[in-house]
Amino acid sequence: MVKIIEMNVKELLSLRHKIILVSGGAGLYGSSIVEGLAEAGATVIIASRNAESLKAKAQQFRENGLEVHAMPVDQGNHESILILKSEIEKKFGRLNVFINNAVSRPIRNLENYTVERFSESMRINATGAMDMLREMSDLMAKSGGGSIINIASMMGMFGPDLSNYEDTDMGWPPPDYFFHRAGIINLTRYLARTLADKKIRVNCVSPGGLFNHQPQRFLENYCKKVPVGRMANNDDIKGIMVLLASDAGAYINGENILMDGGMHA
Repeated sequence: MVKIIEMNVKELLSLRHKIILVSGGAGLYGSSIVEGLAEAGATVIIASRNAESLKAKAQQFRENGLEVHAMPVDQGNHESILILKSEIEKKFGRLNVFINNAVSRPIRNLENYTVERFSESMRINATGAMDMLREMSDLMAKSGGGSIINIASMMGMFGPDLSNYEDTDMGWPPPDYFFHRAGIINLTRYLARTLADKKIRVNCVSPGGLFNHQPQRFLENYCKKVPVGRMANNDDIKGIMVLLASDAGAYINGENILMDGGMHA
């Protein structure tokens, strides 16, 4: 007979004693994700290529009473990923949660697309991301399992709404971003199946646009299509990340959660 242990919801949502890696943790969404996880009690490791910027960001979090550590990694370099894996194991002894958030944007819009830039994007955002997922899931398996959360985008679920860019000089969005974000969504389902025997849950979050002082015309075009009337802010992603990383999300697996304020309702 299975023994059921009930927990208070505050305990379920707590991330105390969890070691969490966030790739791309110094970026826009990355910083919000890190802050939310650390506020819930986690020890968070942020990893990206710019070591100095990374250290400064981690120090800023620690000054605010949050347990955040910086470890550099080049997602496009296998040896760099192995070093990161080794350093995490050496310093913390385990890894409980991996937030696969890092993304490189060598193609900023359709106008500056080249085959060479697309190839660079593939090397980091496809091959590099899969390399990170493989090595970090191996470390998590040694730790007894855990949770992987892939960060995709609503752009991986739907074609581009080009009317958002009307009367702006932003240009149309690049093809590689749609390609990779769609791929990571289905890879989430694949990994949820294949990592199940290692007690690793795998989910995906697909955010809509994050406010970043975009041109006023773009904001008007975009926000009139969103039932909540605005773009996402820095706090909007925190709750879903804590849920999926914590025991409160223990029965959520293989899901892609759209977080777009109702834009595609």
